[in-house]
This record gives sequence, C-alpha cells and structure tokens, in this order.
Amino acid sequence: MDANNDNSRGDSLLNPPAPPAVLELVAACTRFVTTRYQIPLDGTPDTLSLIDQYVRDSRAEIAANPAAIELVQGAIGAYLGEVMRQSYGGEWFAVGDQDGWRIDMTYVFVTFNPIGMAREALTLEPAEGWHAHLETEEAYREEIDARLAALGDVTEEEYYAPTTQFDVLALTVESIRARMAEQNLGDVTFNRSDYGRK
Repeated sequence: MDANNDNSRGDSLLNPPAPPAVLELVAACTRFVTTRYQIPLDGTPDTLSLIDQYVRDSRAEIAANPAAIELVQGAIGAYLGEVMRQSYGGEWFAVGDQDGWRIDMTYVFVTFNPIGMAREALTLEPAEGWHAHLETEEAYREEIDARLAALGDVTEEEYYAPTTQFDVLALTVESIRARMAEQNLGDVTFNRSDYGRK
C-alpha cells in the first residue's frame, strides 16, 4: 500500500495501460456494437446503455449458439472493465484464463472480474467461479450493502445490466473513499502487491 498525494485518475504509474489482450477485446466490442447499431463507442460511461442493448440482443444468438458466449462475454466485459477502470482508477490482472482476470482498483481496495459481470448479464444467472461481484474489505461491506438496499428493488435484467454494475461500483468507491477520508487515509493507494499479484 502506498501513500500518494496525487490521486489524479490520469497518473500512468498508478493506473498503467490495459494489457494487449484486453485492448483486443475492447476493439472487438467496439466493432461488434458499431456494426450492429452504427453508433461508435467512445469508452465513456454514457455508452454503457448501448452495451445493455447489445447484451439483450445477444442473448438469443447465444441461446442458438452457446459457444458464442466466450467471445461475446470477453468483448463486453473488457469494454465494461475499461470504462470502469478509466473512470475510477485501477489495473488489469489479465493472466491465464479469463475467469481468473481481475481489475484491482487503485484508490479503494476493491477487485472484481468484469468479464464475469458480462457473463452474468448474458445468462441472467450467477456465474460461479468468475468473481463477478465486487470484493472488498469486510469493514466496508455492511455499509455498502445498506446503501445498495436503500436503492430499492430492481428486475433481474436490471440487476445484471452493465449500467447497473457501473453504478454499483460508483456507489462503492464513493462510500469507501468517504470512510477513508474520515480515517485520514485519503492519500492511500493500492497496488498489485496489496492484491497478492506478482
């Protein structure tokens, strides 16, 4: 864990570029979506509603050809992950099979697999072993769960939607950063060693 006075989201040392394997999948997602809707993706949160639509439209195709889920979930998850990472800071761990990939956040201790999130969005069911849900320190979990519960009920489709996953991350980051500030830990950042990565 490092203390750093510059929490700039653009700091390339704290937030290194995505690895080539991730960028290839992001490019694939951009091609798929642009071809289908004639609307380019620009990597901003505003485009996630288009990703929601792409998820909905892809379900029937995956039902007809189940093997297609591997490519589609990778493309959607990489794009979603990059939007999240660029918005809130973090580093990809993209080694081995995609179920082991993670984004490790820089300014809060949170890790997750956005490809697992995409898999759940496509199948509308939990993806065991894919670590699709945000993992953080237990000390913050109760408060975050209470804030999420206060938002009210959502449909199953809304629950798994990429836009919802982004909103849950935003709420989680905001909640943890507020607690860190109260504890005079506002300048603390996290790196791969804090997450047990080599």
